[in-house]
Formats: sequence, structure tokens, C-alpha cells
Amino acid sequence: MRVWVVTGAALALAACGGPSKQQKAAYAEAAKHFVPPTTTSRSEYGGVIERRFHALDRNGDLYLTPDELPTRYSGLMAFDKDGDGRISEQEWSQGMLARFDRDDLNRDGNVTSVEHRAAHTARAEEKPRS
Repeated sequence: MRVWVVTGAALALAACGGPSKQQKAAYAEAAKHFVPPTTTSRSEYGGVIERRFHALDRNGDLYLTPDELPTRYSGLMAFDKDGDGRISEQEWSQGMLARFDRDDLNRDGNVTSVEHRAAHTARAEEKPRS
């Protein structure tokens, strides 16, 4: 009787089979592009933006000027609230934290990679196309 049960169980498992070669290839391809989700808290982000400010401030005058900003981020000059043509550390922090808050879609004080991508996509869709 045991032989029949063991044989039946073995046949049942064999009939279930594993993933096909196509499924395995699809899994392997998907794994190549997998990026684990991340979460950044508002306090962690505060440290990041301070370090970024000082890294961009090449001349060390505690202001960012258009020539110190990467060209793809030229829109950051909108942080210049007093209109003096340069971004102070305070203007930088306020502007970057406002961006963080905009990305924090569920308002829990953390931005996940999923929230960041969704907010970025929404901003890109809002921009007028030329």
C-alpha cells in the first residue's frame, strides 16, 4: 500500500512540473531589470540635500549660481526667491524639501521609489510639450 501511495505522490508531483524554459527565461529577464524599492525619510533627505548643496557649490561661497548647476537642472533657479541670481543654502533647502513633500504622495513623511516615480511621471505629463 505504501508503494502505491509513494508512487502516486511521485507521479502527481511529476505531473505538476516546474516552470517551462520560456517561463524561466522570462523570470531571468525580469530579474535583470529588478530594482528593489527604496524609502527615504524627510530627515534623511535633509542630510542629502545639504551634502548636495555643498558638492555643487564649487567656489565655496555658500551660494549656487547658474554656472554651478548642471544644465539639466536649470529649473532649480526657481528656488532663487529673492531674485539675486543665486540660490542660498536656505533657498535650496526650502525648495528641495518642497519637492520632497510633493513626492510624498501619502503624506507619511517618507518617499518610496514608487511614489517618486509616480510623482515624476505626473510632473512630466504636466509640462507643456513643444
